[in-house]
Amino acid sequence: MKKPDANPVIARNRKAAHEYQLGESWEAGIVLQGAEVKALRAGRASLVGGFAMVEEREIWLHGVHIPQYSQSRWFEGGSRRKRKLLLHRAQIDKIERKVNESGLTIVPITLYFKDGNAKVEIALARGKKTWDKRHALAEREATRETQRALHRRLKGRPD
Repeated sequence: MKKPDANPVIARNRKAAHEYQLGESWEAGIVLQGAEVKALRAGRASLVGGFAMVEEREIWLHGVHIPQYSQSRWFEGGSRRKRKLLLHRAQIDKIERKVNESGLTIVPITLYFKDGNAKVEIALARGKKTWDKRHALAEREATRETQRALHRRLKGRPD
């Protein structure tokens, strides 16, 4: 029998690694209302287009889509409302300093449950230029081709 995953991932922002150069990351709690937890447990969320901002020494998550839970009677606030992130004061100050100094942005990477609590992994990120994206894609393709050639060579197949 398969052991259940310790931290089941609800949503991943795969596009973030393509759009940004990711730096330091933190795990933060997220403040949810009403049936949002049940919607997350049902695996319904999207981090694409989400970002976080420091406002009045607090970090708020914007643009993350958590749809209305189908079994709930009503839902206030909307599916893309801003949600407060829970971090230590020293972490918030460090993030705020880096964002203000370096012009970085804060993006959500993964959304998951840990010990029954909803957590979001956020990272400092710098936007990539178009040529950076093409360069990363070419590097990844070259690495894949080398691995394929090596595999064919080890199997004794002709190139």
